[in-house]
Parts: sequence; C-alpha cells; structure tokens
Amino acid sequence: MNNDQQKLATAPVRGLLFKLALPAITAQIVNVLYNMVDRMFIGHIEGAGAEALTGVGVAMPVVVAMTAFAALAGMGGAPRAAIMMGRKKHHEAEKILGNCFSLLIITAVILTAVVRVFGKQILMVFGASSNTIGYALDYLDIYCLGTVFVLLAIGLNSFISTQGYAGMSMLTVVIGAVINTVLDPVFIFVLGMGVRGAALVTVFSQGISALWVLKFLTSRKPAVKIRLRNMRIDPRILLPCVALGLSPFVMQFTESVIIVCFNISLLKYGGDLAVGAMTILTTVMQFAMLPIQGFTQGAQPIISYNYGAGNYDRIRKAFKLTLKCSLVYSTVMWAVCMFLPQFFIQAFTPHQELVDYSVWAIRIYMAAMLLFGIQISCQQTFVAIGNAKTSVFLALLRKVILLIPLIFIMPMLLEDKAFAVFLAEPVADFCAVMTTGILFSKTYRKLKSEEKV
Repeated sequence: MNNDQQKLATAPVRGLLFKLALPAITAQIVNVLYNMVDRMFIGHIEGAGAEALTGVGVAMPVVVAMTAFAALAGMGGAPRAAIMMGRKKHHEAEKILGNCFSLLIITAVILTAVVRVFGKQILMVFGASSNTIGYALDYLDIYCLGTVFVLLAIGLNSFISTQGYAGMSMLTVVIGAVINTVLDPVFIFVLGMGVRGAALVTVFSQGISALWVLKFLTSRKPAVKIRLRNMRIDPRILLPCVALGLSPFVMQFTESVIIVCFNISLLKYGGDLAVGAMTILTTVMQFAMLPIQGFTQGAQPIISYNYGAGNYDRIRKAFKLTLKCSLVYSTVMWAVCMFLPQFFIQAFTPHQELVDYSVWAIRIYMAAMLLFGIQISCQQTFVAIGNAKTSVFLALLRKVILLIPLIFIMPMLLEDKAFAVFLAEPVADFCAVMTTGILFSKTYRKLKSEEKV
C-alpha cells in the first residue's frame, strides 16, 4: 500500500475529503470555463453576437452527448479501480484502466465519423434555424475533429483523481482552460475567425490536456498505470465498468437530449430569443452544479476504497460531510439566481432584450436548485459503492421519465407556453430529489448496520 492509498484508509475523513475535493472542485469550475469563455466571447461578436451565441447553443447538445462517453469509461472504471485497490488487487485495477483506455479510443473514432457525416442533419433536428445553422456548423465541424482529445482528457483524468492525486487531476483541467482563455480572444477577434476560432482553440486546449494525462498515467508515479498488455478488451473486465458508468453517462447524455427538447419547444413558443436564453441558462446551470460534482468526486476515492476494504464508518462520515457542504453550496447558488440573476446573465450578452428575457426565465428554471445538494450527493454515492442499478434508475428518473415528458406536457396545461416549458425543470427536480432521498435512506441504514465492530 503506497502513501496515498494509506491516507484513503486511515487519514481523518474531514481533512482528507477537503484535500481531495478542493482540487476536484477547482477542476470542475475551470472545466466549465471551456464552454463559458467560448460563449462569453462569442456573445460579444459585433453585429452577430446574439445569433452566434444561439447557434453555438444549438451545437452544445452534440458536444455534451460526445463528452458523456468519457463518463461511461472514466466515471465507471475509476470507482471500480479504486474498489480493487481497496481489496489489494492492483493487477485487476490496471486491467480496468487499460480496457477503459481502449474503449475511449474506439468510441472517439466512431463519434467523429458520425458527426462529420450527419452533423448538419443532427443540428436541424436539434433546433437550428436558418439564421443559426451556419454558426452551429462552423463550431461543430472543427470541434468534432478533437473528439479523441476530449474523451481521453476527461475520461482518463478520473483514474488520476481516484488514486488520490487530486492536485495532478486539477492541473489537467487548469492547463487546458488557461490556454483556452488566453487564445480565445486572439482567434475570435484578432484573427477574425469567429465561432470557428473558438472551436479550434478548444480542440487545441483539450489536446494539451490529453497529452498531460497520458504522460502521467504512463510514468512511474501512479500505482495504477496504462500498460500495453492491458489494452486488449476483456468483457469480464469492461462490462462491469460500463454498467457502473451508465449512471453518469445517462446523466450527461440525457442532458443533451433535454437541451434538444427545450430548444425545440422554446423555438416553437418563443423563437430564437428563447433558445438564446436557454443557452445562457444551461451554461449557468453547468457552472452552478459542477462544483457539487467536484465535491462528490473528491469523496469518491474515499468511499470506493473504504467500501472495498469494508470500512463502513469512514464511508458514512465522508457521505455526511459531502451532503452538508453540497446543500450549503446549492442553497447559496439558488439565492444568487433568484435575487441577483443579472450577475450571471450580463456576462454572456450585451443584447438587452435577451438579458430581460433570461432574467425572468432563470428564476423559474432554477427554482428547485437548492435541493440539488441532496440529489447529486446521494446519486454519486451510489456510483462510488458500485450500486449500478439504483444509480442508473435515478439518472433516468429525473431526466427521461420526468423532465422530457414535462417539457411537452406543461405547455398544454398553462396559458403562458414559454413559462410552462421553463417550469418543467423545477417540477421534475423536486420529484426526483424526494425519490432519491427515500432510496438512499435505505442504503444508508444498511451501511450503518454493516459497520464493523
């Protein structure tokens, strides 16, 4: 057992959790800056900012769907690897890493081919109009060429943090984000490349991050490394990882489907202005939620390792602290969205009509956000302990079973159709949180009863 694994097993939970969570939170915040910075600069393109922002917003569901496959391998494989490390089965952990690496490469090749061939048709289905399709295609045509970098950077980074190297995992994201932030205005404005420049910089930044991850995971430092002999896909190794990764995959992939449903419905009831507002709202939601996901990622190595080792008391302590901190944060962000919405919105556009529309919309859309601390903490803990079935069900419940139907049902019930579309989000959120809380309380009691005396 190396020093980092020893800490997962014996270090005080509070200090260890914050040590692992703070870099993960920083990485999550910085990661969302990739898209936020792009949209901020794009929204200020002179004479075309509003339409360009809407066009990129239409392309975002495709981008989100592509990155979801990184979660399938990374967030499914990393907890499995940590559990194996807790059981002192390091060879099995390295096989998991090798198989997930191969899955990421294969998936990236397939996704790139599909988007290059069918990109325009996909964008039109996703809510693009004649005014925005050009901008959407400009962004997506370049972005998809860097799919392999995106999937490797995001997917493999989970295997760095799960070994206790939270600071190194954070640097993976920070390096790419800094490059992206510095070069975006140069390519968009100075070189006059506009939306295409933003996509090109994003691909380059993710490429640097991917090289950083590969260099670390093939070095001598980590206990679990990428080795050529482990890259041959073994269904016995890979399928349990995919099963566990289905929950975060569904969460991210259905986010793409939901954005499409919102765009289609809002285009019908509010036109391009409503779709542009939704682009801003989804970006704010990403910014608001990712720090919570970062905190749960910090807790994941502790929970997974100690679950494998049978240390249930440490699992309960880590979960309690995660839940408290997540609830405090989600409540603060809810208050900002309710009382100071301009704080977020005006960063994306100077277009006053779009600002005014987004201000009232965000108050509806984010109305149940203060409960998200419960939802994410419980759902990610199910993933950390390897409970694939429950985590997948909860991911499907909120987005597929509840939200998608409500997006189309709510306008039938209310006179203000656009208002009704935005209202679907908090209604689905409330129902999902209540269900998640009930299911997790049963699991929590079980862990308490299994605590070793």
